[in-house]
Amino acid sequence: MLAKNLENHIQKAGSILQITSKLPQVRDVPFANTLNQTLNTLHGIPQNADIEKRQIANNIISNYKDFGVVIFIMPNGNIYFDEPYLRQQMSTTSNLSFRDYFQGAIKTNDIFLGNPATSVSSGQLQSVIAVPVYSLKDNSTIVGLWAGGLDFGILNKELQSFNTTTSAENDNNMRAVYVGHLGQKVADSDINKSKMPESFANLQSFKNAINGQSGSIVDTVDNKKMLVTYQPVNVFHNTWVVLLMQPINADNA
Repeated sequence: MLAKNLENHIQKAGSILQITSKLPQVRDVPFANTLNQTLNTLHGIPQNADIEKRQIANNIISNYKDFGVVIFIMPNGNIYFDEPYLRQQMSTTSNLSFRDYFQGAIKTNDIFLGNPATSVSSGQLQSVIAVPVYSLKDNSTIVGLWAGGLDFGILNKELQSFNTTTSAENDNNMRAVYVGHLGQKVADSDINKSKMPESFANLQSFKNAINGQSGSIVDTVDNKKMLVTYQPVNVFHNTWVVLLMQPINADNA
């Protein structure tokens, strides 16, 4: 259930980006030449430039709360814009070609889910889904990437709601986490740990899931023996993992 929920979140977000990437307002890049004058100072085009594309980005953010930012990136990695504009102003770089989602989308010519990483414009952990955008002229030349940064707040709230429900039903103190491909925690049902950065990369359960397996094993988490149920989530050229952990006791030993 948890794995399907995570998959649905990512699939829905990707579908929104794919659909809107085909709009003519997104596929036209009328202010690309102005980047020569504004890239270093504004990290993209001015706030009042390409209003139609910015409005589409704002509509996505307003209507789909999982997105914290929508970005248009040029084929060389230069930022065309961030929306909200405040994120563009706060960016610590003007080029995103080093990001895995940029490289993945360009290499595959397909939608690509990036691994969790610290945002250069908010300082918060996020994952970006990037979609190639093709020219209106020939429908084959990539004119940029249409990308959205996933805010993990919604996933945290959902898992914490799950934890409240299961705790009311039993005393096993189950803990569920969503984990990125490299082992970084994305979301946590434990509200006291949800803001703590953690890696589960060394867990055998995580390694099994990344290799495409699902099941349950006894693993050591925070120096405690836990019964860990694991499930991979494969989406957009990437694999994330769901881990459900229970302390070993007389009932499940």
